[in-house]
Amino acid sequence: MSRKRFKPEQIIGMLREAEVRLSEGAKVGEVCRHLGVSEQSCYRWRRECGGWRIARPIA
Repeated sequence: MSRKRFKPEQIIGMLREAEVRLSEGAKVGEVCRHLGVSEQSCYRWRRECGGWRIARPIA
């Protein structure tokens, strides 16, 4: 099975959605399952983007 690649715009959208769900009290694992990505991907994207709040697009 091939690996799915997300475009930077899609990643930013997912992180914004994750931020909203986390502020509502959801756990990271639940949010990642809802988005269809691994927790590791969420944490990596968050690290690359400088936190859950998006300050700059991913290059």
